[in-house]
Amino acid sequence: MLDGRPLVDAHVHAARLPTLPPAWREWAGEFGAANPWPDLYDEGGTLVPERVDAHFAEEGVDIALLFCEYSPKTTGMQPIEDLVPLVEHNPRRFRPVANVNPHLHYPIGAEVERQLAFGAAALKLHPVHAGFSVADPDLYPAYEVCRDAGVPVVVHCGTSSFPGSANRYADPAPLDDVLRLFPSLTVVLAHGGRGWWYDAAAFLALSRENVWIELSGLPPRRLPEYYARHDLRRLARRFVYGTDWPGVPGIARNARAVAALGLDEETVSLVLGGNALRIYKGLADRPAGKDAP
Repeated sequence: MLDGRPLVDAHVHAARLPTLPPAWREWAGEFGAANPWPDLYDEGGTLVPERVDAHFAEEGVDIALLFCEYSPKTTGMQPIEDLVPLVEHNPRRFRPVANVNPHLHYPIGAEVERQLAFGAAALKLHPVHAGFSVADPDLYPAYEVCRDAGVPVVVHCGTSSFPGSANRYADPAPLDDVLRLFPSLTVVLAHGGRGWWYDAAAFLALSRENVWIELSGLPPRRLPEYYARHDLRRLARRFVYGTDWPGVPGIARNARAVAALGLDEETVSLVLGGNALRIYKGLADRPAGKDAP
């Protein structure tokens, strides 16, 4: 809990350093300079579960969604298996999120099912880092698995500065075709359209009850600016809190900045935890504010 509210960080990168390119460490060092993320690793570049758990507890995080990624052109191969020690250490606080790349995984539906078996709360797609369109028919089996399992699909929707990124694939517009074909699929727009697509992301979230905007990588104080063409009080009820840890000044710091935007208390609680508990598979079964025995 943070300031009496449940807190879910829906966007955490908990990768092993040996699997990452230098650009990842530079990104984390620049945007996460104010948080102690390097201290959570051992000498071999692996996160120490006890240290990570203590850090997230200190930041007031009840549940953190941990991302893996299979993007060899940009941020490396970060297999879901690397998340297992953290999840096993405290399965109440930590949940994995699956990731597939249509250039690497086939049959893709089977790979989604394999990763969901780790207890994944969602499937993450990274079209920008992996270089594909979310409307590619090769992804349809993945959407079918997620739809049938009641698992949301998180889509990177915003520019990326990592070498090798294909930012043209960050446009959320192709998701309109996906949602037409899979109308009951829940979609979360990570980074909220960062760069050139804030309005498109907002339109999708406001026009479809199963589309949400996730705030990772967005300074909270600038949200009124980014979504200036929309009623922020209404749009904020479609927000999901996430930080892009470790590339963030602080989890609690950003959460308190969201709370300082002047939104009503009910909306703040929805953004910081309530919406995530509703959206992500299995999170509502985990009592907020309680650690594993």
